Amino acid sequence: MYQVIVMYGENEPWWFFEDWELDIVEEDIFDNLIEAKACYREKFAKLHKEYSMIKEKSDYLTAFWEADDLRYCEECDEDLQLYKGLMLLKDCKKLSEAGKELDETINYRRKAKCCQRPSAGTRSNEEN
Repeated sequence: MYQVIVMYGENEPWWFFEDWELDIVEEDIFDNLIEAKACYREKFAKLHKEYSMIKEKSDYLTAFWEADDLRYCEECDEDLQLYKGLMLLKDCKKLSEAGKELDETINYRRKAKCCQRPSAGTRSNEEN
């Protein structure tokens, strides 16, 4: 099965940190890749109109954001950028590209998160 997922949180969609699924705000499921790609392209076009900043990875992982969409982290004592992420996955894993199936976190040597996740009511722009 293929999933087209929209996320909202402080990590770009390619990181796949522990509990990344908690940031999912929308999910569409498809039996075939053609339909999933069509859905991904439709959502990509919509989000591209809504956000001024964008970063794409070639394996159907895209982050959209606005510079002023931030969440203050008391533990870090700094503002964290919030991202709208768009992903096309197969069986909840990113699509492999030319045999490259590693997630970004495999080579990440530090602890993935130091902050407590905010409760659903404390996120800014929750409706985005």
